[in-house]
Amino acid sequence: MFTGIVEQIGRVLRVRENSGNLEISVAPERMWTDLTLGESIAVSGACLTVVGWDEHSFQVELSRETVAKTAPRWSEGQLVNLERAMLAGGRFGGHVVSGHVDGVGEILELRAQPGAYVLTVSAPRELARYLVPKGSVTVDGVSLTVVDVGGPGGSRDDLAAHEFTLWLVPHTLEITAARDWTVGARVNLEADVLAKYLERAALLREAEVNA
Repeated sequence: MFTGIVEQIGRVLRVRENSGNLEISVAPERMWTDLTLGESIAVSGACLTVVGWDEHSFQVELSRETVAKTAPRWSEGQLVNLERAMLAGGRFGGHVVSGHVDGVGEILELRAQPGAYVLTVSAPRELARYLVPKGSVTVDGVSLTVVDVGGPGGSRDDLAAHEFTLWLVPHTLEITAARDWTVGARVNLEADVLAKYLERAALLREAEVNA
């Protein structure tokens, strides 16, 4: 489990294809000295398993399914957000993040405001039901607050139900790979897992009532 609070930025050093999967080496800004084989690291929002490391980088493997269902972060030179799995006694500064990408969104607009940057993001239409004003969403592994969203129950009539806005303070851009986000960029999205549990419970309850 993760929190969406990025620990540091990394850069993809090497990418190698192996039987349809990708083997990737990532160099963090400050290499960890206590990695363990098989531990999980969220790399731009995708939960990946450490399969090796050296003094400068760690290695992970991506299945064809992961590559197909995530944003194109997996090329040499790409900046990526990094977060190790949460410690039981750690501070919970973001929200519950599983590292399982629900879909890939697209940045539609990016504009500067006094003290902040405003992004408009288009999510896959099936994620619209999990987006609420002032709710949580994970974008490339960063826990962020939805400001406005369109559609029924939304807060802006000029947005579609699957479109939402985010406000980023300069600090977020400074410490995460969000500094590389541009209009047209594709980003990994994970909806709030609590919303998905509630939806599942409601659907099962409805099925029981109608049985």
